[in-house]
Amino acid sequence: MMPAPDRGAAVASNGEGEFMKTRLGHLVFHIDPQNAGFYKDLFGVLGWQSIYDEGGVFGFSDGGPCDLWFEGEANGARNDYDGAGLNHLAILTETQADVDAAAAHLSGTGVELLFGTPCNQAEHAASENDLYYSAMFTSPDRILLEVVYTGPK
Repeated sequence: MMPAPDRGAAVASNGEGEFMKTRLGHLVFHIDPQNAGFYKDLFGVLGWQSIYDEGGVFGFSDGGPCDLWFEGEANGARNDYDGAGLNHLAILTETQADVDAAAAHLSGTGVELLFGTPCNQAEHAASENDLYYSAMFTSPDRILLEVVYTGPK
């Protein structure tokens, strides 16, 4: 588990001894167009706002600086979250109950929860007084997703 990051903007050298501030702007996922409903339902349940939906492209925002975009342009290759590339996308919740509600919604729609979740993964918690409580699952496009609460027990 990586240490908790500083929540400020990242600082990087521009090669001239000066530093610039950067932050993550957006993530784009290519999906099978027939799976669009899965993502729209999931991010709606998780409280994200739709910011665009036209011509097979749709985006969501949680109100922060990084948006998620989905494009129905997948080429048929199978995603392997254990291969090179992105392992998983984690969506933070404010409470453990939110994770349980998301897990119940997913189970109710036939989505299989993975790795014995939802559960507390104490080895990832910031301290013995904190939880790292998550539910993990894959989308129909085999994108590994996690809904997670981190914070006080």
